[in-house]
Amino acid sequence: MSEMITADLVDLDLSAETKEAAARALAERMVTEGRVTDLDGFLADVAAREAQMPTGLDGGIGIPHCRSEHVTEPTLAFGRSARGIDFGAPDGPADLIFLIAAPAGADDAHLTILSSLARQLMNAEFTSALRAVDDAAAAAALIRGDEAPAAEVASSGETAPAGTAPSGAAADGAPPMTDARAEDGTAPQPGAAERPFRIVAVTSCPTGIAHTYMAAESLENAGRGAGVEVVVETQGSAGFTRLDPAVIAAADGVIFAHDVPVRDKERFAGKPTVDVGVKAGINRPAELIAEVRGRAARGEVTAAAAAGTPVERSGDAGEGYGTRLRKWLMSGVSYMVPFVAAGGLLIAVGFAIGGYKINKAPSVMDHFVWTQADSWGALLFQIGGVAFNFLIPVLAGYIAYGMADRPGLVPGFVGGSIALTINAGFLGGLVAGLLAGGVVMAIQRVRIAPALRGIMPVVVIPLISSAVVGFLMFVVVGKPIASAQKGMTDWLNGLSGANAILLGTLLGLMMCFDLGGPVNKVAYTFATAGIAVSDPSDSAMRIMAAVMAAGMVPPLAMALATTVRGRLFTQTERENGKAAWVLGASFISEGAIPFAAADPLRVIPSSMIGGAVTGALSMSFGATLRAPHGGIFVVPLIGNPFLYLVAIAAGVCVTTALVVVLKGMRRQSPEGVGKQARGAATVALEESQQPVAA
Repeated sequence: MSEMITADLVDLDLSAETKEAAARALAERMVTEGRVTDLDGFLADVAAREAQMPTGLDGGIGIPHCRSEHVTEPTLAFGRSARGIDFGAPDGPADLIFLIAAPAGADDAHLTILSSLARQLMNAEFTSALRAVDDAAAAAALIRGDEAPAAEVASSGETAPAGTAPSGAAADGAPPMTDARAEDGTAPQPGAAERPFRIVAVTSCPTGIAHTYMAAESLENAGRGAGVEVVVETQGSAGFTRLDPAVIAAADGVIFAHDVPVRDKERFAGKPTVDVGVKAGINRPAELIAEVRGRAARGEVTAAAAAGTPVERSGDAGEGYGTRLRKWLMSGVSYMVPFVAAGGLLIAVGFAIGGYKINKAPSVMDHFVWTQADSWGALLFQIGGVAFNFLIPVLAGYIAYGMADRPGLVPGFVGGSIALTINAGFLGGLVAGLLAGGVVMAIQRVRIAPALRGIMPVVVIPLISSAVVGFLMFVVVGKPIASAQKGMTDWLNGLSGANAILLGTLLGLMMCFDLGGPVNKVAYTFATAGIAVSDPSDSAMRIMAAVMAAGMVPPLAMALATTVRGRLFTQTERENGKAAWVLGASFISEGAIPFAAADPLRVIPSSMIGGAVTGALSMSFGATLRAPHGGIFVVPLIGNPFLYLVAIAAGVCVTTALVVVLKGMRRQSPEGVGKQARGAATVALEESQQPVAA
């Protein structure tokens, strides 16, 4: 295992003027040392992390950092800027810049090292020593901890006095934290003789590498200065160790300093709580401690902490309504898609075995002959039809589940089943799910007597919410939605000529825009909703064919490009290209994501153009598809299979050609001036890495 930082990863005269240029300069040193395999892919990950929250800290510190698949081992590069670089800190530019790179699967030991550095940044003597050091090797040794800072300062809030217990831990021989509340049940006042005020805290940030541990160190230091015991649970990248329940029970207050949801938050219910972002924990810990002490003195406690809905548990703090709405809808779609795939493939295979009149076959309960292919075709078709009958209820049920957790399932499934009954279709399922989730959320806000709380989730909420949603779907919104659904179906059935080609172009663009993301899922769901019946229209099957064909283009094109012009891609991308053949052939658009992430400005537009070509050609050729998935493996089930493959091949060739041309133009740019002066070895390394000027 290499040292996390060496002299070659230190730049004491960093000349960059922007945070992007600083990150690139330090990342180039990592590339030279073999710690980063793809410069621009790594920088894209750094920029994505920076977009979530600025990484500048008070005291002239910038800590750009990320976890990335382009990092071979946990690495730290350090730069010192004489002019200062703006990293978004409230007090101005940073002169000490630490670029922290962690692999996507970094081990706990290395992440512990990184967290240790983050804690050191809260020590004034450490940062002072870094500003004074004049040798790269000495700076690296100081950061690694091989050398102690020149001056040992033992001041309050900086270093714990000798012989004292660390914050949150009892001194040797002292009993652990116990509840010493006053007889009236209130928390002891600050300075009470019984024991010091005790706080438990949780810190976390989006990547769990730097801010998480810096906030913990800052809170602990401030606690020592205020005579308060602070125990911190860091929910970082290396996982987290839950605080002892006895420690939580004995605490007088709670501080949450986090930018991602606190895991198992319900453990801290019933205590005075301050809930802020992680940077507040770093920049103003003394204020947070004073605030939680004030709340304890006033007897303010939190209600029982809810675990949050499934969407809230998987989301980021502070998400807007639009983001939550998209996640609610995607929650329903994600649970529906397996039913679509299973039912659609079974129906398609049933048609392949029994012919196109298999939908008229009698029930296999009444007629099934083991030796007849038609009977087996009818069996598969009817099983697939049963699976399809779950689509709308599952969609509605899990939209409501995403909004209101398990209490939303019953009214969601009821509303979805009503949508199926009244022929409101896919649109009806969407509306039913949103109505069910909203009704349950409204009921949960009503104050309920303690004696009734036990029956709320199993009796009251399912009863009231199902009745309300059923009334709305049958009497109020069901008929208009059913009319809208019929109108959309009639419009699709009437598509022909130029209109059909334009629709195929649009669907192709959507399928290749975000490669499995929300826009891709909208197009896919639109297509699958059309064939989610036992006898889909010809237009619906043409739409399904165009969507699947376009979705296969990006990974197949990237695989072809890495084959015909491998030198334009990094070694990692060439390896990903081999897997992309299989992923593309299987209709898994996500196979192109590594290429799009590393070079979005070239890969995504090229993919969209190729997908649009394929979608338009598929529609113009009249190719049809009854199966919602399967890629190349369901070609026997496709109408006009030869022309369908021609459409896919055309889109793949267009995307491949565009990617090769655009990447070739990048190689001819003047960015390589001066390579010869840096030596043949460095030039060879840069050529192998192929940085992308995105």
